[in-house]
Amino acid sequence: MEIVIRALVLFLFLWGITRLVGRSTVGELSTFQLVLFVAMGDLVQQGITQDDVSVTTAVLTIGVFAILTLGLATINARYPRMRGITHGVPVVIVKDGEPDMQNLKRERLSLDDLLAAARQEGIRRFSDIELAVLETNGRISFFTRTRTQDGAPEEPDPA
Repeated sequence: MEIVIRALVLFLFLWGITRLVGRSTVGELSTFQLVLFVAMGDLVQQGITQDDVSVTTAVLTIGVFAILTLGLATINARYPRMRGITHGVPVVIVKDGEPDMQNLKRERLSLDDLLAAARQEGIRRFSDIELAVLETNGRISFFTRTRTQDGAPEEPDPA
């Protein structure tokens, strides 16, 4: 039973840490962050199992993590209002070509990182972006303005 309680406590701790750290995806982690997360995994294993390498301990630990993961998925599916707590919500970071500095600061995303992500999508300047949304998985969705044949931004339809 002690293993189950340890697994529960450390699962909740890891969930909290990942929510606190932010929305970086694995492809965007710095070398230091990647090493830190790998080391955390080993430390968590030691904290749960206390060097007990039996099959029973491994099954219990993995089982508790699996059940808690399924529990979070069920909560997300059944209770949409809880999704903001358990999974996060998308955040608008650029609207009508203007970066939202408050949201960028809150999400710890620099203008340089935002512009680099835009360039990867073939976007040259912020004025080309109608809307950019930081998704819950750490990716940025860009919606660009449509352009006329002469390259000028198309005016929105007033209707």
